[in-house]
Amino acid sequence: MLRILVIEDDPEAASYLVKGLSELGHTADHAADGQNGLQMALLSSYDILIVDRMLPKLDGLSIVQELRREGNHTPVLILSALGQVDDRVKGLKAGGDDYLPKPYAFTELQARIEALARRPKSANQVETTYSVGDLTLDRMAHSCRRGETEIPLQPREFRLLEYLMQHAGQVVTRTMLLENVWEYHFDPQTNVIDVHISRLRGKIDKGFETPLLHTIRGAGYTIRDAAH
Repeated sequence: MLRILVIEDDPEAASYLVKGLSELGHTADHAADGQNGLQMALLSSYDILIVDRMLPKLDGLSIVQELRREGNHTPVLILSALGQVDDRVKGLKAGGDDYLPKPYAFTELQARIEALARRPKSANQVETTYSVGDLTLDRMAHSCRRGETEIPLQPREFRLLEYLMQHAGQVVTRTMLLENVWEYHFDPQTNVIDVHISRLRGKIDKGFETPLLHTIRGAGYTIRDAAH
């Protein structure tokens, strides 16, 4: 399973992409303009970015150039109605890893995504495996283990643990979890976070000698190894 960000301003095209990627088992987020897309790409960890070239607020090539300037080397597949050789060359020279002209066949898009995912990771790319103490989360295999014990996780629990482990040792606030795990940009005034934290704690800590998931009263949550 890959975590993919789709930066596309056409609602129908974006919906088609997100739906198709989700049906393949991937997690697909969506940004409707270039500015928001760039921020999401910089603030969250993605395996692949699918970027439309012509976008409001910030065009696709500028997004790729800014990401590379920031040291972000996440593979980028550029989609564009501009499909001439010169257009493709500009996209690749801007830092894109692949360029697919519109209209395209979804099967070809799928093949290109799989090819990008197989490429060796550069030193600056985001890790696909996270470890805290004896707890390991493998994003690509969508698996979780503590020591020799396999821990089954529901999709939301997996995403919650992934986010916590990406910020291991740091305090993660409720607002951060709502925005990045539930994609709420408001507080729904429910105990949804508390319920999922409780379930997650029961799976990764119950029966083990050392607790890893901690509640920081009045601040949020953190996951950390007792040795740190």
